[in-house]
Amino acid sequence: MIPLSILDLSPITQDGSAAESFARTVDIARHADDWGYTRYWMAEHHGMPGIASAATSVLIGHVAGATSRIRVGAGGIMLPNHSPLVIAEQFGTLDALYPGRIDLGLGRAPGSDQVTARALRRNLATDPDEFPRDVIELMSYFEGRAQVRAVPGEGHDIPIWILGSSLFGAQLAAMLGLPYAFASHFAPAQMMDAIALYRARFKPSSRLDKPHVMLGFNVFAADTDDEARYLATSWQQSFVNLRTGRPGRLPPPVEGYVEALPPQGRELLDHVLSCAAIGAPDTVADQIRAFIERTGADELMLTCNMYEHSARLRSYEIVAGLIETPASAA
Repeated sequence: MIPLSILDLSPITQDGSAAESFARTVDIARHADDWGYTRYWMAEHHGMPGIASAATSVLIGHVAGATSRIRVGAGGIMLPNHSPLVIAEQFGTLDALYPGRIDLGLGRAPGSDQVTARALRRNLATDPDEFPRDVIELMSYFEGRAQVRAVPGEGHDIPIWILGSSLFGAQLAAMLGLPYAFASHFAPAQMMDAIALYRARFKPSSRLDKPHVMLGFNVFAADTDDEARYLATSWQQSFVNLRTGRPGRLPPPVEGYVEALPPQGRELLDHVLSCAAIGAPDTVADQIRAFIERTGADELMLTCNMYEHSARLRSYEIVAGLIETPASAA
């Protein structure tokens, strides 16, 4: 089995709070640390009532301080919202505090609507070259090639990933010789084309000698298929609500949700379900292996938005059974 990692947006449930979400995030991260997951990433979103990970760097430090082995990082920082120098300083600080355990994934979307993006006080550039320039500038701070010194930051060997849901990120990651993470867990349309483009055009660099593809994947595992399908309806409701302009907090599961959807909602859901595993342990294991075989992924970044914390924890525990420990791999 390839490496398995976790993406956590610190979802806020319908009857919950951000503080409760952060406590659950730390609990899952500690278990993931023990269970052998490779990475624990958080993503930057703003103005979203159901997502608590807006101050991503702060939350990364909180999780890294509560764990001991697992890599902790951003999947990702939306670089158009920030000065590259500030991100270099933030992640240089994180790496100084938790050496060798910090990852930095970079995206070019604002992680919000345009009104919220303007409130972030960054210029909304339309130049498609702006994001590549920002990535190169950010790397120059870590590598000590910039006129301004990032302290902390300069000299820190922090893995940088390019994130994307289109061919743009694939081309940039290939050109710069960086690992590539595709957001197939919510936008799978161009997944196979992006993987092929990235691998075909990859140029080895001092950071990476061969292509490395990580794919987002939704997992909802439970002790039975029926229970897993029921628990997955929280995420399904949230996804359809978001895509139809009604974002909100993570709702409790409901019976018969998928069957009651109108054709438009069902079409939205069917599209993203192509990158999801829902079921009992054996069902989920078969679906994950089939996805890896179909895509040739080098690593999976798993996400699981379940309403009940205990059920979400159980889902990750079930999937952890697929992780090969050094002893079992030998």
